[in-house]
Amino acid sequence: MRLILQRVKEARVRVEDQVVGRVGRGLLVFAGVVIGDGTEQVDAAVEKLARLRVFEDEAGKMNLDAAAAGAGFLVVSQFTLAASLDRGRRPSFDRAAPPAVAAPLIDRLVTGLRERGFAVEEGSFGAHMAVELINDGPVTFVLDLEP
Repeated sequence: MRLILQRVKEARVRVEDQVVGRVGRGLLVFAGVVIGDGTEQVDAAVEKLARLRVFEDEAGKMNLDAAAAGAGFLVVSQFTLAASLDRGRRPSFDRAAPPAVAAPLIDRLVTGLRERGFAVEEGSFGAHMAVELINDGPVTFVLDLEP
């Protein structure tokens, strides 16, 4: 599983000009599921996201996790994160998990964060989405959880 985390002042995702998810201060999480991923990777991602200290305290240091910062999450599935650019000029998506496998794992990620008490919104799995964000910092991280 590959996650791109962007600390945002605000973000929203649209499908056909309708906002389907939005977050104020928080983390925009682009989530890509690769073949071999399962509940172990998702549960590790939930744990990491819940405890990751990427929000600034009063001294300007990244010492606060999402709960301490009062931050929410916007989770957007993005199968292109499983792509390989190693050969040729077109990306290969051979590593991407099929939708029947990926969709329940993305749902588990969202549910796991909600069960921890976070406000979580999400994109629309498999839809063509337009994502708008104001990156705070900018702060962007890549989290790889190997199967």
